[in-house]
Amino acid sequence: MSSFSLIRAACVALLLGGCASLSPPPAPPSAAAATPQARAPHPDAVVKEAWISSAHPEDELDSLAVWPTEQGGAWVIATAKSGNQLLVFDADTGQRLRTVGGPGDGPGQFRRPNGIAVWGDTLFVVERDNHRVQALSLPDFTPLGFIGAETLKVPYGIWVQETAPDTLELLVTDSFMADFRAGLLPPRALMDQRVRRYTVSLPPEGGLSAVETGSFGDTGDAGMLHMVESIAGDPAHERLLIAEEDRRVGSTLREYTMDGRYAGRSLPVFDADAEGVALWDCDVDSGWWVATDQTRPTLFRVYDRASLAPVGTFSGQVVADTDGVALYVAGTPRFPDGALFVQHDNRALAAFDLRDIAAALHLHGACLP
Repeated sequence: MSSFSLIRAACVALLLGGCASLSPPPAPPSAAAATPQARAPHPDAVVKEAWISSAHPEDELDSLAVWPTEQGGAWVIATAKSGNQLLVFDADTGQRLRTVGGPGDGPGQFRRPNGIAVWGDTLFVVERDNHRVQALSLPDFTPLGFIGAETLKVPYGIWVQETAPDTLELLVTDSFMADFRAGLLPPRALMDQRVRRYTVSLPPEGGLSAVETGSFGDTGDAGMLHMVESIAGDPAHERLLIAEEDRRVGSTLREYTMDGRYAGRSLPVFDADAEGVALWDCDVDSGWWVATDQTRPTLFRVYDRASLAPVGTFSGQVVADTDGVALYVAGTPRFPDGALFVQHDNRALAAFDLRDIAAALHLHGACLP
């Protein structure tokens, strides 16, 4: 991998899947789901959006990833669930640059794309209705191959880490149900398949190979993943945060270890759905987590990276009903200390300058001026 690719790899964008449905299937019945979308409680701060893109309501935007360009800027790549394609935006301006793909099950085609992640110059797209992860090379979006088509049922979110040179581990959430319309969960014995592991090799000469290496999910009441979507990891603290979206048990983020064991802790219940989650890392082991509470306006919850103690909440002036987020710390001409990119109301993207968030919540760290 080139030095430039290593820089990109260090800035991997977490994707993080958002709430979706089987064209779409109704959410499981619950008192929370039967009420109007929750309004956010009063946030600790209101942060003005740096930009909001043009609206694309027909595409039903969901999850985001960031790829740094050779020119020093970056692209924000968004999955479009109803459009069955990807949309590419300029990270500094929010300008829509291009669309990629279309409906189908062939290479370069998508059905209900949801979670998305970038590692180096490789893009991974989770396709819920094609039951697979598709890998493409950047910047030309050349298809490289498929992952998990033999085992994935209803995949949503994805997180990627490097485990050896040219070797990655993919964790993909799989929110299959016994009966979607009735809100019926699979048998308890199958709940250990909520997150699937894949080892992916990307040799320098090109191509891709992948093998499934197991699955995990707690089968006890406290740590079970009933309806699972977003997932993000922090190897420095041996931690995974996984979004539990079933409001019947309380939507939250559950803490798992990197080897797939429930760590015995879940964050306090969110007001609406726990959606996108991203790590804001300042150095080897300090920084914060930013998580989406899908309220109107969206409430962004910020936690200390090491302790998971809450450090504050903020909302934008406009952003609402957010699914996916991507946090980019490498910096661009407009955002020299990084930015948080978020989906807005299923139809647009928005950006927050990390300096503005830090100032509003009085955050201090090695990554801040």
